[in-house]
Amino acid sequence: MPYSQFTLAAVRRDFGLTVGTSTDLFPAIPSPPPTDLLSATLARNLPLALAQNNEKARSELLIAPVMAELWSLSDYRLAVFSGVELNVDAARSLTGVCDFVVARPPQVEPVGPPIVVVVEAKKEDIPSGYGQCAAEMIAAQELNRRAATGQEAVYGCVSTGSEWRFLRLAAAQLDIDIRVYLISDPARILGILLAVCGFGPTPLHPRPDAK
Repeated sequence: MPYSQFTLAAVRRDFGLTVGTSTDLFPAIPSPPPTDLLSATLARNLPLALAQNNEKARSELLIAPVMAELWSLSDYRLAVFSGVELNVDAARSLTGVCDFVVARPPQVEPVGPPIVVVVEAKKEDIPSGYGQCAAEMIAAQELNRRAATGQEAVYGCVSTGSEWRFLRLAAAQLDIDIRVYLISDPARILGILLAVCGFGPTPLHPRPDAK
């Protein structure tokens, strides 16, 4: 089955994950101010995205501008993919399309390890996306392991566009941050994304282009 068919219970059962929750996976992460372009884009797009109320609109109008800003803030030293296939292990159903993947350059397919972040768009129900996002993170973790990247953790995010919730997978431990981050504070979301990708003043691990 593809990633989209996984529930959180199925991921726990099939891959032996231990799932925990955290009140704040990312304490004291600096928040770089968004550019005027991103602020204006989100202010313009938010009413349209919410009015349409479907995953595709929210992905294109709200999530994609944030991911483009992340790419720019990394000085283009990240590769950001949208709607990309991540077929890692068909026998374990680790196949399908991811909404967004952040990985090592170059900005060409197929996606190369290490994969750092996967972001999955959902219409209204963030918890319903945990299983799919976790399965994509497991696939990313497996790809990183095969390439011996030394990447200790993979991060994920399930977002409605207006609300963002982050996950972290290290070994067989999946932690879900129960804090919800709002698109009205894009600086906080960007700060977390930069940190997990290894950029900014408090990187959480080496960035993908580190030698």
